[in-house]
Amino acid sequence: MPISPTTPPSSTPPVVRRPRAVALLASGTGVALAAALLAPVPAAATDRPSARPSRPTPAAAPPAPAPGAPVRRAHGPAPVVSAPVARSSLRQDPTRERFYFVMADRFADGESGNDRGGLSGGRLETGFDPTHKGFFHGGDLVGLMGRLDYIQGMGTTAIWLTPSFKNKPVQGPAGQESAGYHGYWVTDFTQIDPHFGTNEQMKQLIAAAHAKGMKVYFDIITNHTADVISYRENTYTYVPKSTKPYRDAAGRVFDDRDYAGTSVFPRLDPTTSFPYTPTFEKPADRTVKVPAWLNDTTMYHNRGDTTFEGENSLYGDFFGLDDLFTERPEVVDGMGKIYESWIDLGIDGFRIDTTRHVNMEFWQQFSPRMLARADQGGKKDFFMFGEVADPDPLEMSRYSTRGRLPATLDFGFQKAAQGYVAGGSAADLAAFYRSDDLYTDADSNAYSLPTFTGNHDMGRLPFLLNSGSATFSRAELRRRVELANSLMYLTRGQPIVYYGDEQGFIGTGNDQAAREDMFATRTKLYAQEPNLTGPAGARDRFDRGAPLYRQIASLARLRQAHPALADGAQITRLAQKGPGVFAFSRVGTDKREYLVAVNNATTAKTVSLQTYNARERYRAVHGARGSLTSNAQGRVTVTVPAMSAVVKRADHPIRPARTAPAVRLDRAFTRTEDGRMRVGAAVSSGRFVEATFYARRAGSTRWVLLGTDDNAPYQVFHDVADIRKGTLMEYRAVVRDESGRIRTAGAVARVR
Repeated sequence: MPISPTTPPSSTPPVVRRPRAVALLASGTGVALAAALLAPVPAAATDRPSARPSRPTPAAAPPAPAPGAPVRRAHGPAPVVSAPVARSSLRQDPTRERFYFVMADRFADGESGNDRGGLSGGRLETGFDPTHKGFFHGGDLVGLMGRLDYIQGMGTTAIWLTPSFKNKPVQGPAGQESAGYHGYWVTDFTQIDPHFGTNEQMKQLIAAAHAKGMKVYFDIITNHTADVISYRENTYTYVPKSTKPYRDAAGRVFDDRDYAGTSVFPRLDPTTSFPYTPTFEKPADRTVKVPAWLNDTTMYHNRGDTTFEGENSLYGDFFGLDDLFTERPEVVDGMGKIYESWIDLGIDGFRIDTTRHVNMEFWQQFSPRMLARADQGGKKDFFMFGEVADPDPLEMSRYSTRGRLPATLDFGFQKAAQGYVAGGSAADLAAFYRSDDLYTDADSNAYSLPTFTGNHDMGRLPFLLNSGSATFSRAELRRRVELANSLMYLTRGQPIVYYGDEQGFIGTGNDQAAREDMFATRTKLYAQEPNLTGPAGARDRFDRGAPLYRQIASLARLRQAHPALADGAQITRLAQKGPGVFAFSRVGTDKREYLVAVNNATTAKTVSLQTYNARERYRAVHGARGSLTSNAQGRVTVTVPAMSAVVKRADHPIRPARTAPAVRLDRAFTRTEDGRMRVGAAVSSGRFVEATFYARRAGSTRWVLLGTDDNAPYQVFHDVADIRKGTLMEYRAVVRDESGRIRTAGAVARVR
């Protein structure tokens, strides 16, 4: 998100189901499970809060997969079973993508006739000014299609496009105008912006990418539209709900949260329901948005600008952009229809902008609906990830567990990787990965998180590395960028390359200063910018021989040839304090161990690592050559050159231990600040096992699957926010070892 289908929602009353008074059990997805539902009754606009409708009844669990078999994502609530069984750790489709993130306007200009988007006039009318960093530069879909071989040559499997919908061409106060070249100021959600091309050209791009084995992902927005609505009061300071609550059309105060997630909502009046009175500056603004329901001003929060804190983070206008009333069922349904139509067009997945600025109930409805539509159209590996711009895994994981999104963009990895390659402690990197279990539930985990080192908002990694007190030279920056690429491709998650990184772009700041042209630029700032691997200047930047392009292509080939490096279990082996080695094992479905060691020190480091097999040969597959052999205790000694990574692969699968692992459930059931209770199991050390956790209300005969963990500490975080404190719960851990032997353990605990 930058700093500075046409059918409207159905008018037919949807069905709302009213719940009986039943005990609720929170599943691993954080969705309350109701014991029963009453008969459906028609929903209608209402003047009084109603009881919140219950969530879907959980589906029966499918048979447990065989050991090592891939487990597909279930698109509904957590499965319920009569007896706990061992399961493999989920590998949600997809987990092996390699993304290339493209800003279409800045990538390739293949058709100069659309540079002004069919508009006439100067840059304030058309948005086109290739000499200014804040206006359209001419890149388009035709240009992108002409460079697919270049993108594919890096080993890319999925192209992520910045928003491509029709935007308000220019907005901003006089003297501070900029254009919607980035795509985040949408007025028409059904049409490709004419600056980029046409809907038909988008279909052609998708077909061409598919023919080369690449998917196309859309960057989508549900939080806001372009800045079209004004306030009659001509002031935009945020007004809290405690100061001026919402009122229905009859003037009665109500709380919108009582309706979020249901199919009813009070009737509103734009003149009396909001703290500000929404209006339009120009008559044409009243009908500029498509679909037409977006022109109804009561579909917006109308509370003023956000300061990104507390309540206003959800209800305030994002830099003046019109903030949608996503608690309303009409908005949920309308956005659902918009994006279903793009799935039908052929889009393979969504990156979702400003996810954390939308209420959780919206995602709990939107995500399953999109996945179901994709399934109906045969896109079984359709995938979505939300932008939650916070490096705290506790915050990010809320949206893939409680919010039911498949994944979130891993800002935590970005922060941890930047700190490590800047010379930080390997122990800090290991501490970051210890939070991965916060993502584990019945239908998702950390292995599918898209990872990145820099982007169009925060800036590129070389700029970020030198933005503090550090003053790395270009040569030093390049080594650290290469180390970051290695870390991203060798650890869990799905790597994202931000366009231009492979050509050594550095950037001079964030936002507009990090959105350079790949074609010969006419923007002075970009032309003067130094480059990590080549000369500065205005020139095309599509060199397949560029050092970073070749490095990324090599890492992609490595990851493709050795799938365990993409989504195999990741087990930390060593994390030195201060600059030094971070080492870990990756174990795939064939149970063969890969040893990976990364060194951020400026000198070589020799370390001793534990492995699974005694007297096993580990052959080099990446980095320093030569094989290693573990001793009788299963330890190896490895030397990792300065600022580099090495990968060694065992000749044989993990050998079965002589006895089954011992297992017991931890007695300490601590609770996170957002209402999740830790359920952990102590398992015999030095073993490769997978631990599956279940929960049920004491006395019940049915178990709810919470998730499966494949590395120590073995744990899940049960969402108990909807369960009454003091409720007695029973937990069960089912542990399966490398040879298929199973052990179980149980415990009871009261919800805290």
